Amino acid sequence: MASLMENLIEVLDLESQEYENLLGLSMKKTPVIVAGALEELAKITDEEQIVVGRINRLEQKRQEVFTDIANVMNKDVKTLLLTDLIEMLATRPEEQQKLAKVHDRLRTAVYEVKRVNGQNKVLIENALEMVEFDMNMLQSIYMTPETANYNKGAYNTGTHIGADGSGFDAKQ
Repeated sequence: MASLMENLIEVLDLESQEYENLLGLSMKKTPVIVAGALEELAKITDEEQIVVGRINRLEQKRQEVFTDIANVMNKDVKTLLLTDLIEMLATRPEEQQKLAKVHDRLRTAVYEVKRVNGQNKVLIENALEMVEFDMNMLQSIYMTPETANYNKGAYNTGTHIGADGSGFDAKQ
């Protein structure tokens, strides 16, 4: 049983480290999104995929170890929680403390990743709304009616209303 607990603590510690790596990448992504640097964003996303792959492998290993622990303790793996396991280790305070510490570290890292990713999601949605707004503006310029301006030869020289090619002037 002690060996299984050590394995669980080790896997959770490695998983915490990977989530902290993922958090670093997510935080690195925020200014890149704001700047609109798509190439840099693609590089960071590729790095994130590698980290997520490692997290998935560690998660599988954690589930295997947790299943073994549940079997040894004669508990249902579907209902046994890590917090329950921490409470059951009251007779072994050293392992209980290590497990509680790594559990808190993992929970904090996962929470922070979710928070930063939520923030990045909002930034990306805002950027997409701006692109859509710009596209609609460009389309509407060419959909406007022509003016009825004629030259001396009675030829129509009308242009589209508002389509003088100057675009939006923020200084006005």
